[in-house]
Amino acid sequence: MEIKKLETKGITYLQQLEGCAEWYWGSDYVHGDLYEAEELFRTGHRIDQNDLILVHWPDGALFRPVPKREGRYFGMPLWHEGRVILLLADFKEESISLMAFSPEGGTEEIVTIPLSETPDCYNLMPHGSPLMITRSTADRFQIIWPEKLEIETQPSETFWYRDGGKLYFSRWVEDPDYREETVVKDLEGNTLEVLRGSILLMPDGQFWHLG
Repeated sequence: MEIKKLETKGITYLQQLEGCAEWYWGSDYVHGDLYEAEELFRTGHRIDQNDLILVHWPDGALFRPVPKREGRYFGMPLWHEGRVILLLADFKEESISLMAFSPEGGTEEIVTIPLSETPDCYNLMPHGSPLMITRSTADRFQIIWPEKLEIETQPSETFWYRDGGKLYFSRWVEDPDYREETVVKDLEGNTLEVLRGSILLMPDGQFWHLG
């Protein structure tokens, strides 16, 4: 059996980027997740940037797209229009950046906004489509960039995808039997449709509805 050795410097788990068959990512979460790192920084702790790697399949090529710097921390990456999108909070600079990476083009900045644009980094992450910075709480879904939007949600609803003027949420229901639903809402928060089951974004870009 042939085993390929990757020099990950302590990162022991990789996840496949949703909607992409070729890219995997991993992180060391040295201070927990992004929100936990922010809390530590706010209480006076020194924050080292967590290490995030991208690994290309099948060759195993490994990339570190953004060099480490004190006070910077990654969120969850996203595959969008042929590039890996990285969310990076810089607590010392009080900013949030979206960056795009590809082996051919390297890493380039898409946008940088003030950290004050969001109450905190809880569930802060990039989403598509179009490309957005979003934030979710137990009863709210917010778009932070490129526009401002906030709608009410249920605690069992999790934002999944945007398609133009439609927002797709996954929702679990237990009454008494457990089931999953997909809730489609407009940008005002009105429910347009409820689909039984879940929708998956496959590696080739197809959407599969399991209902």
